[in-house]
Amino acid sequence: MMTATPATKALDKAGINYDLHSYDYEGGHHIGEHAADAIGADPERVFKTLMLEVDGKPACVAIPVAASVKMKKAASAFGGKSAQMMDPVKAERLTGFRVGGISPFGQKKRVPVAIDITAFEHARVILNGGQRGVMVELDPDKGAALLGAVRVDLID
Repeated sequence: MMTATPATKALDKAGINYDLHSYDYEGGHHIGEHAADAIGADPERVFKTLMLEVDGKPACVAIPVAASVKMKKAASAFGGKSAQMMDPVKAERLTGFRVGGISPFGQKKRVPVAIDITAFEHARVILNGGQRGVMVELDPDKGAALLGAVRVDLID
């Protein structure tokens, strides 16, 4: 039985309906693609959460699991000039989640969020649920509204 996470608590508090999916987490590369396969979901609907630093300030992006973020596009999404991946230790401290379990919902410190526009081509998308091996499936419009996220092209 799964316990509530800060991410699921944030969704519950906002009254957003979601479905939980769990799988056996395996670390390493391609975690998101493994998660999509493990829960039997189309990888185009499964989004990974990445923590970035844009001009030295924290930001969060959600992109399809098989894609790579284009740093220039990410920087532009937040009105910055340059972006880079955040150090994993710093990301864990800032979000309150462990790498491999970082969700855009329920982070310890709220940061600006951008969601790749491809998310809005689907009625429901799947994102990390705030714990390794836990995913939440929800309406991308409702998730974006809760996060105050910008909708922008972040990939090629």
